[in-house]
Amino acid sequence: MKRCSWVNLKNEIYIKYHDEEWGKPSFDDTYLFEMLVLESFQTGLSWECILNKRASFRKAFANFSYEKVANFKDEEVEKLLQNKDIIRNELKIKAAINNAQVFMKIQKEYQTFSNYIWHFTNNKQIINKTGNIKTTSPLSDEVAKDLKKRGMKFVGSTIIYSYLQAIGVINDHEKTCFLFKKDDNE
Repeated sequence: MKRCSWVNLKNEIYIKYHDEEWGKPSFDDTYLFEMLVLESFQTGLSWECILNKRASFRKAFANFSYEKVANFKDEEVEKLLQNKDIIRNELKIKAAINNAQVFMKIQKEYQTFSNYIWHFTNNKQIINKTGNIKTTSPLSDEVAKDLKKRGMKFVGSTIIYSYLQAIGVINDHEKTCFLFKKDDNE
C-alpha cells in the first residue's frame, strides 16, 4: 500500500497516525485541543518525534483536558519541566496553558471549538486535488492571524497549516497515496 512520502514506514506509530488520523475530519474538541498542543510543541522538531512522545504528552497534559490544562499552576509547570518523556520547553508549556484558556473562550463564543475552526471553510473539507503539499495557505494565514489576535501562542501560519491537515480541515495526501482524494465524492 502506497502512503505519503513523509511517512517513516519503519515506525508503526507514524503509519497508524497517517492511515487512521491525518486528513480525516475531526469535530471532537478534546482531539482538536490535543492536536493544537502537539502541533505547537512540534515547532523546530519533527512530527515523528512528537508522535513518539504522544502517550507521554497525553499523561502529562491530563489526557488533553483543556479545562484542567487551563488551570495548571506553577507547580504543574515545574513538574512538566522535569518530565524527561516530553519536550521540556518552558515557553511551549506555558503556551499550552494559555492556549487552553483561549480555547475555552472561543468555545463560549462558538459553543464548541469545532464550530469555530470549521467555520473558516463553511464546514467543508478542503481537498488538495494537486497532491502537492504546501506549508502555508491563505486559510492558514487567516486562522493563525485570528488565533494570535485572540491571544494564542505558537500558532503561526505553518503550524496552523499542519494543524488543519492533522484535524482534516485540509486533506493533503499526495497523489500516489492510497488516501488521496480527487474530490468530495470519493
